[in-house]
Amino acid sequence: MASHRRPKPASRTRVTVLTATAAAAVAISSQAAQAAPAKQTLKSVKAQVTAIYDETEKVTEKLDGAKEKQEKLQKQVSEIQDEVAREQGELNGLQDQLGALASAQYRSGGIDESVQLLLSADPDDYLDKASTLDQLSSKQADALEQIAAKKRSLDQQKAEAATKLQELDDTRAELAKNKKEIQAKLAKATKLLNSLTAAQRASIAASNASAASRAASRVDLGDDTAATARAAEALAAGKTKIGSPYVYGASGPNSFDCSGFTSWAYAQAGVSIPRTSESQASAGTRIYSQSQLKPGDLVIFYSDYHHVGLYAGNGMVLHAPRTGESVKYESIGDMPFQFGVRI
Repeated sequence: MASHRRPKPASRTRVTVLTATAAAAVAISSQAAQAAPAKQTLKSVKAQVTAIYDETEKVTEKLDGAKEKQEKLQKQVSEIQDEVAREQGELNGLQDQLGALASAQYRSGGIDESVQLLLSADPDDYLDKASTLDQLSSKQADALEQIAAKKRSLDQQKAEAATKLQELDDTRAELAKNKKEIQAKLAKATKLLNSLTAAQRASIAASNASAASRAASRVDLGDDTAATARAAEALAAGKTKIGSPYVYGASGPNSFDCSGFTSWAYAQAGVSIPRTSESQASAGTRIYSQSQLKPGDLVIFYSDYHHVGLYAGNGMVLHAPRTGESVKYESIGDMPFQFGVRI
């Protein structure tokens, strides 16, 4: 007769280990599920990248403004320093003349107190002593007056130079900050794009290229004419740059940001306009009605004026849109229109 034995019950230790292992497996699985990021859709990534590029353009205009300010300050500082050098030379010449006068008096019998005062370090202090001026000849008084005036002017120029140099340092710091912010935003956009598959990235590139091609070949600009000859020339120049890439801080001739494109176009017409979109917003006569816009007018977009293009006619603008895109035509209704500017 076969022996029937009941299975040996699992030990408490073994049950505990198995239970702990199962619990750990569940916990790890749960954590992995939480840690694994949800795969973003192509549409979601494109929307995020577009938003980042829009933010980048705002900072780019600040960068352009800081660059323009830096160039002006550098020129002003150079001019002031040249003036300081010139006035220092004139002051040295006046003091030499005064020294010659003192030497002549010494040779003729010694330097009196009035001439000694002429040679003092602070001629203004001497001039305040009106009673002593009576002891001076008119020639001596004139020499002292000139020295005092020149010294005041020189001190003022030096103070102005110091102020401008500090402002220049602050502007350079602002430039560095703007560049760093732009680079961080572009790096973020690149990281998002790199999270896509090669096929998805190719799809975005093909879509952008196709849109640009359609815009260039099928756009109907109507038959309206520019309000001025310079506006017509600026628009004509801008059309030759269709397809040129957007690059932050660039102002041509091979790449552009938005205000770099418009300032370059007008420069080809012999007209100098400010470098940034915010400044260009005040560069001419504002046109608030879209129906009154003429080809070549500047068109300002967004409430903070951070984007600008050229009105091309029939509700279309020619502009440098954003990073990743090129100079192209686009409907004026695609962006929040503020007003036009007639140069």
